[in-house]
Amino acid sequence: MKKYILDLEVTENNKLNDNYVLLKLTSKSLLPEMIAGQFAEIRVDNSQATYLRRPISINYIDRQRNELWLLIQLVGNGTKSLARTKSGDTINAILPLGNGFSMPKSSSPKILLIGGGVGIAPLLFLGEQLAKAGSKPIFLLGARNEKDLLQLDRFTIYGDVYTTTEDGTHGEKGYVTQHSVLGKLHFDQIYTCGPKPMMKAIAQYAKAN
Repeated sequence: MKKYILDLEVTENNKLNDNYVLLKLTSKSLLPEMIAGQFAEIRVDNSQATYLRRPISINYIDRQRNELWLLIQLVGNGTKSLARTKSGDTINAILPLGNGFSMPKSSSPKILLIGGGVGIAPLLFLGEQLAKAGSKPIFLLGARNEKDLLQLDRFTIYGDVYTTTEDGTHGEKGYVTQHSVLGKLHFDQIYTCGPKPMMKAIAQYAKAN
């Protein structure tokens, strides 16, 4: 897939909470084709402490508005600098990068998308793509607390949503790998993104089931 270096204009910078922002970016030309699971390398301007681009997962592509969505967790100087951008600012991006998720060859009746923390970011775009292909995925999303469970209203458009929080403020208390739905339903295909221990546990679950 061809890669592009684009100057994108910020159309919206939505502060979701103290830890996350959602940047919406557009291009003067039509955005290139992208696959769910791919990412962009974002140049960080106006940050003397940041020299390298920041890899950010593609959260969603709004084709009607020609917008690229980036869900950004505020961790260091680079991401905090991106969070300070305003509508009309320009952000330079290299995209699309990575292989992305492999789509099922046929619509599967039971597809699970499971993510933890900022790992939920690429699952929204994937859920939309699966829905377009005729599947209704099940989402299992986890976070530390209710405030960090993001975009639930968007996820419910494409499938059923189950949640966990470590403090029990939303959904079941604990980790996504402990959710009761994993013992109640059988899944034909599983996609996951998040911390390595979580993905390792999900791989073990998939092998056992």
